[in-house]
Amino acid sequence: MNDSVTWTTRPETAADADAIREVNLGAFPTALEADLVEALRTDPAWIAGLSLVAEAPDGTLAAFALLTRCRVDDSPALVLGPCAVLPAYQRTGAGSAVIRAALEAARVRGENIVTCLGHPDYYPRFGFTPASRYGIRPAFEVPDEAMMVLALDSTTPVPSGTIHYPAPFGV
Repeated sequence: MNDSVTWTTRPETAADADAIREVNLGAFPTALEADLVEALRTDPAWIAGLSLVAEAPDGTLAAFALLTRCRVDDSPALVLGPCAVLPAYQRTGAGSAVIRAALEAARVRGENIVTCLGHPDYYPRFGFTPASRYGIRPAFEVPDEAMMVLALDSTTPVPSGTIHYPAPFGV
C-alpha cells in the first residue's frame, strides 16, 4: 500500500462491530481500546454518525476513529479516540483519512470543540494545539503537549475549564 490509495471513509454500521474490534486489537498491545469502544457504544456519550471507518480498496476495514461526547466544564465538547489502524495499513494515509472524515462529520453537525490525548507529533497536522492555550485541562496528569484541542468553528468561543470524559474512559 502507498499514499496514493484513495480511502473510502464512512460511518460505522452494526455489521462493522467485529471488524472494528479487530482493528483496535491489531493496533494496540492490549484489548483496552477495543473494550472501550464497545463500552462507549452503550453509553449516553455515543453520537450516531461520529464513529467512522476507512475501507481499503478490497473492502477491508483498515482504520477507525471515534468521537464521543465529553464536556469542558459545562460546555459540550467531543473527545477523539480511540483511533486505530491495522498494522498492515499504518503509514498509508488510512488513519489520516478517517480522522479527517470524523472531524468533518463533527463540523457538519455543528460541533465546535474536539479534545484529544495523543502524540504531539501526529495530531497537530489536523489542527490540534495544546489545550492549555485555551485554559483547558484534563482532570489527571499528562504532558502538556499531549493534551490537545481543535476548534472546528473559529467564530464560536472556546470554553475553558476541565475536561469531563464519558464514564467508560474511567478517568
